[in-house]
This record gives sequence, structure tokens and C-alpha cells, in this order.
Amino acid sequence: MGKFYVTTAIDYVNASPHIGHALEKVQADVMARYHRLKKDDVFFLTGTDEHGMKLFRAAQNENISPREFCDKMSARFIELTRALNLSNNYFIRTTDLKHKKAVQKLWLACRKDIYLSKYKGFYCVGCEAYLTERDLVDGKCPVHKIEPEIIEETNYFFALSKYREALLSHFESNPRFVIPESRYNEIYSFIKSGLEDISISRSREKLVWGIDVPEDPSQVMYVWFDALTNYISGIGYEDDSEMFRKYWPANVHVIGKDISRFHAVLWPAMLMSAGISVPETIFVHGFLTVEGEKMSKSRGNVIDPLEIVGKYGADPLRYYLIREIPTTEDGDFSQRRFEERYNYDLANDLGNLLHRNLKLFVSYQSGMIEKSVDFDHEDKVLIEEIMSAVSIYQKRMDNLELGEGLKVVMEIVGRMNKYVDEESPWSIAVENPERFKTVMYLISEGLRIISVLIQPIMPETAEKIQYHLGIEKPDFSLESTRKVGLGESRQVNPGKPLFPRITA
Repeated sequence: MGKFYVTTAIDYVNASPHIGHALEKVQADVMARYHRLKKDDVFFLTGTDEHGMKLFRAAQNENISPREFCDKMSARFIELTRALNLSNNYFIRTTDLKHKKAVQKLWLACRKDIYLSKYKGFYCVGCEAYLTERDLVDGKCPVHKIEPEIIEETNYFFALSKYREALLSHFESNPRFVIPESRYNEIYSFIKSGLEDISISRSREKLVWGIDVPEDPSQVMYVWFDALTNYISGIGYEDDSEMFRKYWPANVHVIGKDISRFHAVLWPAMLMSAGISVPETIFVHGFLTVEGEKMSKSRGNVIDPLEIVGKYGADPLRYYLIREIPTTEDGDFSQRRFEERYNYDLANDLGNLLHRNLKLFVSYQSGMIEKSVDFDHEDKVLIEEIMSAVSIYQKRMDNLELGEGLKVVMEIVGRMNKYVDEESPWSIAVENPERFKTVMYLISEGLRIISVLIQPIMPETAEKIQYHLGIEKPDFSLESTRKVGLGESRQVNPGKPLFPRITA
């Protein structure tokens, strides 16, 4: 049994969650659940980022305190974790006292690389980021398309430039430090072109909502120095707990491409400065468009994942996000495409595979799955194909190729449907009951294996499949998929279709 620690980026609570937030959380949850299939000791962290100028101004606009604003908005993200059926072990908030203690501890650990100096330059409130001339496009922030504010004040700086060679060396020694390769190359080139020291505080006169710099309450920590620390504060860095020593370094940080530099440049440099191990992998996903267009309030096309879950359930949305969206590239959410995936993949292929065979068990075996391993040549060919697919699935998932892993599962579903059609068990049920028993047992075993492999993506569906198959003690372990013939005789539990078809 190994250790697996996975995190999402913590979400900035200036606005309600959208479909892009759901994508990142589901990806991380799939990784966490997959490693639990392997019997690894898993810790999954997600949470909210609750400091900075943008939040302070948003609270002012609503005439409430920053804390009240953060409490209200953070609750919506907590609701999302529950709606998506996430298996996170902890939900961190940067307004937590334990987080504040951890951030101040890390600051002091980095003290040798922190110095006071005068800053004059660009600051994008939307990004909560300091920008250089080379970051701008036509004088504007490339993300928010607005001119940044010009700031001139005395701040604390972190000697990021000092870590250029160490970062380059780490990249060269760890080719999977950033995934995908395109992001790795982009960030490696950025580091190689030179790094500048970065301001890591703001004057409290300019920003009152943030964590005090240790020993200098006239300064507030830069929101990114604060936010990045959540990955260690969430597992007990503030008091050097047994949990921290057990789970750190993180195995995977799941983040969006817009914040990849903070995670792959600033964060490892901070850790190096503090004498803490750096994370193993920065996993970078792309952005989501909606019906081919960028999501924006002005277009009125921001998709609320809570609405989708409320209408269709969590599993169909989780399935779509992993199956349809390229794991590390940009993708599109389309209502038409969502309904097609639902009807064809889930209702027809998976749902029908289960329920038409449950009916056969009820009609011809009094609802009993009777164990039989009298497999003929064609049965053995199918078993070999399933075992080969299980191995491919594991390779894909170990390599963080989530969509490809799910594709393998659905190929098993397709192969099982083909086997059912070829064997036509309904036509041999009376004339050859022994052969019928063997065919139906093999079908039930295929469904059992499918339920395990699909559990990281659709956990509720996986549990339902095992329930319908009469498995009293559900077994969701990768080991249980390595052999056909583990399932014993048992009574099925017929029920409603897993996925009622969406009709116009």
C-alpha cells in the first residue's frame, strides 16, 4: 500500500462556482478514488482562497464584512463538493486559524530569501498578481483584457531569481514534474529566460484583508504566498504533525493552466527556500468553453454545475467531464453533446447491458446468478480481452490519462454487449440451461469488473451495479478485477434503469 496525496487549486470566492470548477474537482476526485482502488492511503484536499483585494472590494460592494462575504461564498463551494459526490478528506479555507499559523511559519522559514524594498509596477486585481512588462499584451493583462493598476510602495520581496538554476535542475531531473509536456516546455522556457524577484506583501494601508507579515503588522502577505501554503497547512504543517510528515510531498496538484507559473515556479522555490520537499507532479488541465464560446457573465452562458446535478445527477456530469473533455487540453460543454453521451453511452450501452440481463436472470433462473466456470473457447477469448483491458486501464490511470482510462472501460462495456448479442442467451435458456448458466455468469462477472473500474468516475453508479448484481459486501478494489470467477452464486436485485433516457 502506497501513499497518495492529491489537491485541487483552492477556488477564489469572488463568484459562484461554474462548470470549470467542477472539471478540476472531478479530475482530482477520480485520481483519489482510483488510488483507493489500489488500496493506497489517500488524502484529497480541496478548499477556498479567501484573501486579497478583489474579495475586499466585492465585500464592500455588498456592504458586508470580508469575513461575512467569504463565509457566504465558501458555503457555495462546499455545496458543490457534496453535489459532485467528492471524496475529499478535508476542505481548507485560508481564513482558518491553522492556515494563518502555517503561512506565517513558512514565511519565517523562507526569511533568508525575503527582503524589504520599493516596488513600482503593474498589478492585476483580477489575477491578484504582479505583472511585468513582458506579461502584458497591448498593455493589458492577457487573462482579463484590462490595464493593470500601477502600484508604488515599499514591500517585502522573495528572492525568486536565486532559484533559477535549482528550478531548471529540478525540471531536467523530473520530466513529469509538469504534465502535459506542452506546459512543461512552456514553463521550463520561462524559467530559462530569467526570473525576477517577486513582491510578496502589500501595505496594510492599501490592503486590510489578509494575513499579517510576521513581526511587521504594517504589511499583509501577498495572496499567492498565502494561498499556495494551503497544500501544507491542510495536512498540519503549522505544528509539524504526523499527518504532514506522512502525506507530504503531494503526489499531484491539479490546477488550471492560467495559474501554472505560480505552482511550477513560485511554489517550488518557496519550498526549496524553506527546506521542504517539492511536490511530485503539477497536473495542468485546460479551459472549458460553452457551446464553442468562452464562458462569461456578459454572454450569459456561465454553466452552474449544481443545476446539472440537480436535473441529471452527479454521475452523468462526472462521466461527461472525464469522457468528453480532453484531460489536459481545452474542451467544450455542449448540452446537445451531454445528452448524446447520456443516452448513447450511459442509458443504452451501460444501463441496458445491466438491466436486460437482470431480466434474463429473473425470467430463467429465478433471479439467481449461479456460479459456473465451464468456459468454452469463445468465453476464454473474452476473458483474455477483459484482463488485457484491465491492465491497459491501470496503465492509463497510473499515467493520469483519465479520459483514456474511461475509454477502456467503455470498450469493455461494448465488448460485453457484443458477447450478449453473439451468444443470445435468451435463445438457449430452455434448450441448453447449462450453457445459459455459464454465459450469464460470465456476463455478471463482466458487469462486476466494469463496476469496479468505473467507480472512480461514477461512484454512485458503481454501487448500484453491485447492488443489482446481489453483491452484499461491495468490493471496489483493483485486485478484484484481475480474475474472472471470483463472484459467487447470489440473488439479483432488479430495479429501475440506471439512466432513464432523456427525451425531447
